Amino acid sequence: MPSDISAPLPPAQPPRRQATLRTISALMLREMSTTYGRSALGYVWAILEPAAGILLLTMIFSLMLRSPPLGTNFPLFYASGFLPFMAYNDISQKVSVSLRFSKALMFYPGVTFLDALTARLLINSITQIMVAGIVFGAIIWFSGVDILFDPVALAHGFFMAFVLALGIGTLNCYLLSLFPVWERTWAVVTRPLFIISGVLFLVDSVPEPYQGWLMWNPLVHVVGEVRRGIFNTYVGDYISPLYVYAVALVTFAAGLLLLRRYNREIANL
Repeated sequence: MPSDISAPLPPAQPPRRQATLRTISALMLREMSTTYGRSALGYVWAILEPAAGILLLTMIFSLMLRSPPLGTNFPLFYASGFLPFMAYNDISQKVSVSLRFSKALMFYPGVTFLDALTARLLINSITQIMVAGIVFGAIIWFSGVDILFDPVALAHGFFMAFVLALGIGTLNCYLLSLFPVWERTWAVVTRPLFIISGVLFLVDSVPEPYQGWLMWNPLVHVVGEVRRGIFNTYVGDYISPLYVYAVALVTFAAGLLLLRRYNREIANL
């Protein structure tokens, strides 16, 4: 005689997109708790510390170089170059060690290498945006300078920095994981970036053929776009967002393909 009691249905599985969002959110919260401490003050200090360091460097450079190449306020000129440079440098470095940071979680079926990359990109991008807001706000407040900035160009410049950091960081994530010597090599190769990225000078003032050589550095275009957003009189004809996005896309695609093929081998190292 058939039973009237039906078998219990298995619990409904959340959609893949929703599960991915939950995983990324969990990874971001994990990084905040492990890197910045379990209290909110730890994350606040992680924002205030680099902001205070940038303000200190800005004041030191302003004593040595009182006349900026652009505008009338050297701290603002220096910050407009250093903040996007630091955002790229910090985010690309954090993305490049994403699998190393979340190695213990990569064996869970719900966690993918792309989730780890995305979580590190988002949490560190938010941090850099807050740092930039504090530094720019403090300089404008204390110096009393009046600026008519372009918020679209300013946001676009930082977005270019984030996208470039994602591309370079993803490719380096593969290279650093399988070739440990690459970490030291990359640190040596990129050491002159601060000098050749236009942080302390305007690329427009560099004579040829050196100016043409500098254009191959995508950070030159990133810094120029941020400066175009801060100083409304700055034209920056050399800026090519298309070049920055092309470099970011090629490196991101190459890194993504390599990580997709070797992420399990990397997790087992």
